[in-house]
Amino acid sequence: MVPVSIDAIVIGQPLPCALRDQNGVLLASAGFQVGSRADLELMVGKRDQIYIDFDQSDNFRRGFVNRINNLVLEDRALGQIADVQVSPYDAKRDAVEVEVSDVPDWIALQSLCHATLRDSQGESFLPRLARLQTDLVRLTSTHADGTLFALIQLASAELTHYSATHAMLVCAMCSIAARDVLRWSQQEHSALCSAALSMNISMTDLQDRLVTQKEPPSPQQQQRIASHAARSVDLLQEMGVTNDLWLEAVLHHNRKVPGPLASRSPGQRLARLIQRADMFAARLSPRQLRGPDTPGAAMQSCYFDEHRQIDEAGAALIKAVGIYSPGTYVRLATQEVAVVVRRGHNTTMPRVAVLINRQGMPTGEPIVRDTSQPDYRILASVPFRDVKVNQSLARMLALTRPSGYDRPW
Repeated sequence: MVPVSIDAIVIGQPLPCALRDQNGVLLASAGFQVGSRADLELMVGKRDQIYIDFDQSDNFRRGFVNRINNLVLEDRALGQIADVQVSPYDAKRDAVEVEVSDVPDWIALQSLCHATLRDSQGESFLPRLARLQTDLVRLTSTHADGTLFALIQLASAELTHYSATHAMLVCAMCSIAARDVLRWSQQEHSALCSAALSMNISMTDLQDRLVTQKEPPSPQQQQRIASHAARSVDLLQEMGVTNDLWLEAVLHHNRKVPGPLASRSPGQRLARLIQRADMFAARLSPRQLRGPDTPGAAMQSCYFDEHRQIDEAGAALIKAVGIYSPGTYVRLATQEVAVVVRRGHNTTMPRVAVLINRQGMPTGEPIVRDTSQPDYRILASVPFRDVKVNQSLARMLALTRPSGYDRPW
């Protein structure tokens, strides 16, 4: 253990690591927030020193050096520099400062996709689509859990920008499955992501209108829906797309033809994966006419094909994103309700953050639990509409990273 100053504890800020006494007895767990100086003194008692685990002390050293460097650059007085103290919270923040700066602005990315899909004319469309695809693929490869969490939360919580959010979620799911499970080539992966983003480009306006429409689609709207795949291909070709894999995937992405992937042409293999992800994402999203399906029901529809057999593409998606995907809600054996924040070692045992305790009350601070432990196993999915707790997206995304605060269970 490594000693730290009692005065280094910042009142009102969550602790990124546990505090212990000289015998290793736990005084305060990671994530605990000291409410006042009196609470701190009560917790410490008559102890002269408190400690943290050695493997967490690097955060303190990096934070301390960072703080000293900043004060030197600001030409502060030597006495002020000598008196600098670094709290666990400050050290944690300083140590991950670069990482946190990489967290994307999901609302801005959603707006970019919305504008790109609606402005499908002119020379700027393909460069903007390429930029969007590059950003999404980078995020799915470097931080897949956070990407899934953000997009599933956005898709299930709002009706605005539906077509954009839907396209990004389908693209992200397909990207992870193609790369990590199916091991498709870079060429196939790139065409797949392009097709997922642009598959509905000929009906973007209609797609956004349908989710807020209070009556079923009219015959004219049904006709546009039925023909949108071919019209999307025509539109893409007009804008200069010549990639056959991309165009074939868009053309067939709405076809519901069961069977193994190996029996299909390369473009139709891509199309089948998109069709399965498309179905899952659509069922998660609310409509004026209906609420969203439970995550479990949405995933089940993706897993089984039109003959109620296991679908190869659907199974690949579930293996990639989990039966309980980041961003969805679950009920634990403790009767707590939690949101999935990270995928686990298998598809049924993710890491979750409890938002509602067993008495049905909000926890205030999310409490991270590992559902591979029998006491915290998942009993069932919980519909989005049944969870009334509002949490900041940025705050929850911090928990999707391995460095997120894990409070003990």
